[in-house]
Amino acid sequence: MAGYSFVELLVVSSILLILASAVAPLAQMTMQRQRETELRRALREMRTAIDRYKDAVDLGVIGGTDIDPDNQGYPPSLGTLVEGVEPVDENAGGVLRFLRRIPIDPMTKSTDWGLRSYQDDPDATRWGGDNVYDVYTRSRGTALDGTRYRDW
Repeated sequence: MAGYSFVELLVVSSILLILASAVAPLAQMTMQRQRETELRRALREMRTAIDRYKDAVDLGVIGGTDIDPDNQGYPPSLGTLVEGVEPVDENAGGVLRFLRRIPIDPMTKSTDWGLRSYQDDPDATRWGGDNVYDVYTRSRGTALDGTRYRDW
């Protein structure tokens, strides 16, 4: 008789099921690791833009009526980094932009980031609204290394 018996098909199906169940957690972990990498990249991009804005204020490249002296040279919002500001030297031409767009938080899938101002406490959960000194994710999840995403 040609073909496979029912027992042989059952054994092969069982082996495939065991292999598939071993691959599923690995795939989930790989996807979480990829989202964590994206989160780190987005945070670095925004923090670098905030630092570049602060450096431009400190060097006098931007200033004048656009800059509030109470902000310690930090941008008033993330939108300011995207919209840009006029340079002091009118011959420089155009608007200085520090971000192309506000990155999407890979954990919450939105552009709603947690913000801290220079005047806020380091562990503050509410933004003081004065300026943007730092950004963090609003996700309450825990990373693969055991740290909270909000603490990154």
